[in-house]
Amino acid sequence: MECGVGGSVYNVIELVGSSSDGWEEAVKNAVDTASEALTNLRIAEVVELDTRLAEGRIVQYRAKVRLSFKHEIEPETL
Repeated sequence: MECGVGGSVYNVIELVGSSSDGWEEAVKNAVDTASEALTNLRIAEVVELDTRLAEGRIVQYRAKVRLSFKHEIEPETL
């Protein structure tokens, strides 16, 4: 999915980050992992939070994160 913003084009993806420590760490894990493979990350929007339970206890926090990054045109495609 691509959206135009201010004369530029941005790609938008959704990721789910997880952590046993909390939602903030789950979001951080999603963004950190994405930044290893993607450049020009612009916005991280948390769209959903949930937890995984085992025996009635929280064992994992999960955050669905929508990330946008600036679309770069490869020079050879011009």
